[in-house]
Amino acid sequence: MALRPVRSNSRSPDDYNKLFLADPDAPSGEVMRDFTPRRFDRDRECLTIDFALHEVGPVAQWAQAAAVGDRLAIGGPRGSVIVPDDFDYYQLVGDETALPAIGRRIEGLWAGVPVTSVVLVDCPAEIQVFETEAYLNPTWVLRSNAMADEAALVREALERWQAPQGEGYVWIAAEAQVARSLKSYMLEQRYHPKAWLKASGYWVRGVAGASEKMEG
Repeated sequence: MALRPVRSNSRSPDDYNKLFLADPDAPSGEVMRDFTPRRFDRDRECLTIDFALHEVGPVAQWAQAAAVGDRLAIGGPRGSVIVPDDFDYYQLVGDETALPAIGRRIEGLWAGVPVTSVVLVDCPAEIQVFETEAYLNPTWVLRSNAMADEAALVREALERWQAPQGEGYVWIAAEAQVARSLKSYMLEQRYHPKAWLKASGYWVRGVAGASEKMEG
C-alpha cells in the first residue's frame, strides 16, 4: 500500500470543538458540548457546524433560535487522532450525530478507494449527498419507530456488507450502547482487526452532554 496525500480540510475528520452556551439550569450558568465541524474554509474564515435538532436541550434551543449576528463561544479542536490514508477500503458507521465526521472523511478520501457508509436516520429527508472522488457505497437505515432496536437495525445492514479485498479501516460513532454493540459485532463476528477499528459513543441516552470513548 502506498501513502497518498490527505485531502481533508483538517488533520482529522472527527476532530471536535467545544461549544460554550448559556444555560440558567447549569450550576455555572454555562454548558459545554462537543461538536465535530462539518467544514472549515480557512481562506474565508468560515466554520460550518451541523446541529441535530431535538425537542429539548440548550444547544438545540440555541440552534433553533439562532439569527445572523448571534455570537457563540468555541474552543479547540484538541489533538487529532490521525488515520493513515493507505487503507484498501473504509467502512463508516453512525447515526445523525456522526454525519459531519462521516461526510468530511468521505469527501477527503483519495480517488477510487472503496468506502461504505451505514448511517441511521429518522426519515428520508435526513439523507445527505456527499461529493467525493472515492468509490462510495452509501446505505441509509431508517428507524421504524422511537422504540426501535437501533443496534439491530444497523447490524442487519452490516450483515449484508461484503468487505473488499485487502486491509480496511472501520469507524463507528453513535449512541454509546449502540456503538459498543456494533464494535463487538465487527470484532467478534466479522473478525475485523482491533487495531484498525475506532468506536465512540458520541452521546449517552438519558445523560445530557455525555460521551464515551471505547477504543482499544
